Amino acid sequence: MSKNPVTLAIALALATASLGLPSESAQAAATKESAQAMNPFFQKSPLPYQYPQFDKINNTVYGPAFEAGMKEGAADIEKIANNPAKPTFENTIVAMEKSGQVLDRVSTVFFSLIGTNNNPDMLKLQAELAPKLSAYSDAITLNGKLYARVKTLYDQRDSLGLDAESKRLLERYHTDFVREGAQLNDADKVALKDINAKLAGLQTTFSQNVQKEVNAAAIVVDRKEDLAGMSDSDIAAAAAVAKARGMDGKYVIALLNTSGQPALDSLDNRALRERIQKASIARGSQGGEFDNRAVFAEIVKLRAQRAKLLGYGNHAEYVLEDATAKTTDAVNKMLFGLAPAAVANAKKEAADMQKVVDAEKGKFQLAAWDWSYYAEKVRKDRYAFDESQLRPYFEMTNVLENGVFYAAEKLYGLTFKRRDDLPKYHEDTTVYEVFDADGSHLALFIADMYARDNKRGGAWMNAYVAQNRLTGNTPVVANHLNVPKPPEGEPTLLTFDEVTTMFHEFGHALHGMFSDVKYPRFSGTSVPRDFVEYPSQVNEMWATDPTILSNYAKHYQTGVQIPQVLLDKVQAAAQFNEGFRTTEYLAASIIDQAWHQKTAEQLPGADGVLAFESKALDEAGINMALVPPRYRTTYFSHIIGGYSAGYYSYLWSEVLDADSVEWFKENGGLKRENGDHFRKTLLSRGGSEDAMKLFEDFRGRSPDIQPLLKRRGLTATTTPSK
Repeated sequence: MSKNPVTLAIALALATASLGLPSESAQAAATKESAQAMNPFFQKSPLPYQYPQFDKINNTVYGPAFEAGMKEGAADIEKIANNPAKPTFENTIVAMEKSGQVLDRVSTVFFSLIGTNNNPDMLKLQAELAPKLSAYSDAITLNGKLYARVKTLYDQRDSLGLDAESKRLLERYHTDFVREGAQLNDADKVALKDINAKLAGLQTTFSQNVQKEVNAAAIVVDRKEDLAGMSDSDIAAAAAVAKARGMDGKYVIALLNTSGQPALDSLDNRALRERIQKASIARGSQGGEFDNRAVFAEIVKLRAQRAKLLGYGNHAEYVLEDATAKTTDAVNKMLFGLAPAAVANAKKEAADMQKVVDAEKGKFQLAAWDWSYYAEKVRKDRYAFDESQLRPYFEMTNVLENGVFYAAEKLYGLTFKRRDDLPKYHEDTTVYEVFDADGSHLALFIADMYARDNKRGGAWMNAYVAQNRLTGNTPVVANHLNVPKPPEGEPTLLTFDEVTTMFHEFGHALHGMFSDVKYPRFSGTSVPRDFVEYPSQVNEMWATDPTILSNYAKHYQTGVQIPQVLLDKVQAAAQFNEGFRTTEYLAASIIDQAWHQKTAEQLPGADGVLAFESKALDEAGINMALVPPRYRTTYFSHIIGGYSAGYYSYLWSEVLDADSVEWFKENGGLKRENGDHFRKTLLSRGGSEDAMKLFEDFRGRSPDIQPLLKRRGLTATTTPSK
């Protein structure tokens, strides 16, 4: 019989009709089979690197692929669990690594696009899928027969003759099963499944509320004169956003997901600055359909209940046990130890800005909505430059290709080639093929840099195809930023923060592209949450390396290199406003820990969410009205996603990062042998070995906090546990 789906459908319809069966049912069955044959997730993509067939992916294919993927995955697991043969590493652990391929393909693409290019139908499906996928996961981790096989192998692990990576894989599977409740009694397993299902739905609701309110809370400005101080390109961008929303002649200032907003740096209109700031920090807590207080309160209570069920004192204990920090004491020691110095520095910065306000006869006390505006004035006065002077030298594509890519070429020998022949999920994305130093094919890289209404805020990396030698996969990774898109024909000029973010996210991409592990479980960035930011933060150092800067920091119109005198000023101002930056970050991290270090009985309901947050900051001595937390509870997407009780990770990783930057400097900086050493000892290893062991293999010793304190201009009464 022909394998052509159309021919197959016709043949089946004719055959069943001749047998006297109901033709409608036959046609339905044939149509279903035809649709399955056409579904791009039902088999590996035929494109290079198994790059997703974005031209064949639409709303209609997700549901059937998830349904079939869960059915196939469940069958795979049942076959493993009920295998009459005695458990072996191959028929149990390796078999699980190979299971659920269809579900893996559709989940990877669907949830990646939920973040970067979603639509109402996808968001609806996401909400429907959340409890189903939770139940699917529970059916695996709470399968008694399956766990018994894993446990048998785990108990025999030292006598199985496994190589180091295989032994670690077995140990990780056992740890994962135990942490997910495999050792619970039947009644507690039922309770755990109920909690997980509720959490899946609530977390989806929270995340969707955040994105919807970011769009709904955007500030509409009627008059161009109210935007005085903003650059012409930013004003044009605000006009373009308004036009796209059907508000010709007006201006829309879109909000980022952070508390602070870029427009506050430059707007002369104080009343408008206040309006923007208040709208930003009120998100999720002002009533209406997007209010997240009740949703969040229920999430943290359920997490605390689950932790107790699993034998932990609170959710933070549960999370940190599997991180490099290990304990809440270690995290608290770092956060609370750095807070006094950060606040002291922030107060000094505020005093300097108040002097400017007074000198200008402002006749008001500095407020949170004034901070960024007057910080720029102080910077300009103290260092004789402001951020706007830098932007003409940072055209986006030039920064990427002649900065980020050039650094990777110098350090690792990589080269890049655009692949305009491959389909895109959005016209604003660009695809590059990445070649290794010997010319061999290494990876595909997707650059998705512009902000969109249907894209979540922030910046991140994800892998569409994760490297592993077991199935022969080579990496397809993507970087995402949220740079405002200028009007047609205008250049995209970045702030220096956006330049640094681009280098940062490419550090994650390198972690994914350089992965050289056997098993999918360990691929790329599959490392502890408080370790994953470390390699990306190291990559930021190349943004200001003289060799790299001279190659990309060129005026977008004249091609003239950025003046050395301006670069010297940038370097001199490196620690400027560091008190603010550290304080807002620590405040958010402390909020995260406060919520997750409580039992369910100690947590408030919806009406007490904001008071709880304020009290936590008071107790830490970091509740500064002038410096709101980088994220407040009701729009803190990080801790609803993968960073629950883990937002401290950025600072924890920065200890490793700052120490590693010192190593590069000590060993000659931008040299191939340095890049090769970093790649060999750390970037290529994924999660195949203990994270801190990888750091020590690279650095030659345990981490030292002093480089971090020097970088941030801080002194601390305590240091992180090592």
